[in-house]
Amino acid sequence: MAYERSENSGAGEDADTSALALKILVAGGFGVGKTTLVGAVSEIRPLRTEERLSRAGELVDDTGGVDQKTTTTVAMDFGRITIRSGLSLYLFGTPGQDRFWFLWDELAQGALGAVVLADTRRLEDCFPAVDYFEHRKIPFVVAVNCFTGARTYGAHDVSRALDLDRRTPVVLCDARDRDSGKEVLIRLVEYAGRMHTARLLDSVG
Repeated sequence: MAYERSENSGAGEDADTSALALKILVAGGFGVGKTTLVGAVSEIRPLRTEERLSRAGELVDDTGGVDQKTTTTVAMDFGRITIRSGLSLYLFGTPGQDRFWFLWDELAQGALGAVVLADTRRLEDCFPAVDYFEHRKIPFVVAVNCFTGARTYGAHDVSRALDLDRRTPVVLCDARDRDSGKEVLIRLVEYAGRMHTARLLDSVG
């Protein structure tokens, strides 16, 4: 399921309240800022499964462009954010390295949509995530994490470079900033909602 509803009632309440929780994936290449984004927006202490990079990992992990990175996610990140009253997002950050991609299918079960983080210095690193969600018809937005010192490209330029469907949103963001991350998530929920509605109408048309 892409969401869960919960109803709570108690003494003194005028009416039952219904909450909607949506599952969102945060994906992208190695070192692109997935853990940072989940941690920045989460209203709870985020769950992290990070391990220190080892010499053995140097043979399989390309750290070019992220030389200062010392840890890596080996399972997932998890956080939660309330977008508005009655609507919460459960965020699942995926591991970025090829050898952990077998976890993606489990994490993707029941997801409403995904955020694909991109770094313009290593744009090719997000190709696998884009392909993954396109092939599984999971709605996604591309969020360009604007690293300090990196050349700035417009959303249209990034969309063309990734050969995206023209409807797929591309947004610029700062993964460290809560408000910036929240805007990305709102954009995704709106887009995924339109996509799911269109598919429902097509199925009954």
